[in-house]
Amino acid sequence: MKLLIDTDAFCKLAVCGLLKEIVHLLGVSWSECCRLPALPYMLRRGRLRKKFGDEQCELMLPIAESIFPVPEPSDAWLEKLIPIVAIDPGEAQLFAAAAQFEIMVLTGDKRALAALKDIAGFPTAIKGCVITLEAALIFLCNHMGPDEIRDHLQPVMEKDQVIRICFSNPGSDPLKCLSSYYDDLAGGLAPLVLWSPWSGGL
Repeated sequence: MKLLIDTDAFCKLAVCGLLKEIVHLLGVSWSECCRLPALPYMLRRGRLRKKFGDEQCELMLPIAESIFPVPEPSDAWLEKLIPIVAIDPGEAQLFAAAAQFEIMVLTGDKRALAALKDIAGFPTAIKGCVITLEAALIFLCNHMGPDEIRDHLQPVMEKDQVIRICFSNPGSDPLKCLSSYYDDLAGGLAPLVLWSPWSGGL
């Protein structure tokens, strides 16, 4: 187990055909990835059906079922997160597992990260392990080129504000835009240190 993937990041990257690409670029095998236990159920009948549509959810379902659910973290880490309103039970399970096993987590949940930075022990335990969606897209652009990534992102262009702003204008510079968002986020999350898309780590 080397990479935990939250539901938001999983869906947006899978719909665009970029999930396995980022996993490969991170040097992680598919068998070393984990997702939330509830993801297949959510793809069958949850809110994801409304957001991404029946057809896309049916396509994502076998992808979700092909990777293992995240292992149950210890109460010592999980109990620190359960009372935090900004962190839902699924994210709590992911971040607690990331802290306990010291592994990377790919997430699109900025609200949870803003809460996580103030919780004792977490900034140290997951230092450099949190890969934001912006960081993943920067990494993909650097390896595949902004224009190719723009083409891939068309299915979620209206479902993610940052993606829409950075990629909707063909004449824009997605890397400059994404880097600005990433820098603002990273600066606001101190003392939590994010995974860097330029160094592939800290």
